[in-house]
Amino acid sequence: MIIVNTDFVTGKEIKEQLGLVRGNTIQAKSIGKDIKAGFRHMAGGEIKEYTQMLAESREIALNRMQKKAEEIDADAVVNVRFMTSAIMGGAAEILAYGTAVKLR
Repeated sequence: MIIVNTDFVTGKEIKEQLGLVRGNTIQAKSIGKDIKAGFRHMAGGEIKEYTQMLAESREIALNRMQKKAEEIDADAVVNVRFMTSAIMGGAAEILAYGTAVKLR
């Protein structure tokens, strides 16, 4: 499966657009990691617990989007984008979306 953030796939021609595909997840860290993150927030610097949480969430959302594209027999997903929303303290939604296409 080809996944790109451009509206084309280099060296390929899009023969059919199959529609929007998306995948999302809402993740939160455990209370212990939230406490550690709170201390880091007060001290300054990168909050590694949340960096890791968001990286994992992006992968989950991307994999779910890819699965949806495979279910409709797409060859690629173009114009892939990510959106993040804070749901509550320490929890975030990650949405991955793009256009599923068939290639020539």
